[in-house]
Amino acid sequence: MGIDPGVARIGWAVVEAGKNPPKAVAYGCITTKQSDAHEQRLLVTYKAFCTLFSRYKPDCVSMEELFFSKNVKTAIHVGEGRGVLLLAAAMHKTLVTSYAPLTIKQTICGDGKAEKIQIQHMVKRILKLKEIPQPDDAADALAIALTHAYSYKIKERTV
Repeated sequence: MGIDPGVARIGWAVVEAGKNPPKAVAYGCITTKQSDAHEQRLLVTYKAFCTLFSRYKPDCVSMEELFFSKNVKTAIHVGEGRGVLLLAAAMHKTLVTSYAPLTIKQTICGDGKAEKIQIQHMVKRILKLKEIPQPDDAADALAIALTHAYSYKIKERTV
């Protein structure tokens, strides 16, 4: 499972990576209401991901590492959201691996400076989807899941 952490929108994707090529099982986006209190939004996220973990029973979870250079308040809120996601994974005894945005871009596009649209097109192509997954957060979650699938295969071959 790949997760693009956030508070307002959290992308998620389940990819079956044992097959060649990888296959998108399911993907989507959890949204929380901006009008809700922050702690309520975190609770909505937690419950939604507990449901997803129970439904799909992922072997592992991959998440994007946080990178914020300007808005500290946003970074703290997203960090709290990421913490809730880590808790949900731990409660379901699911291993979590994190990847930097640069690593994801390099893995999916071969270029650490790839634009968001380039990543989306590559995700569509790799998974043989008819169209680019929407919303963007779901496409990002697919890219994160694929990054782990490729990284895991490399580790598997070298161990």
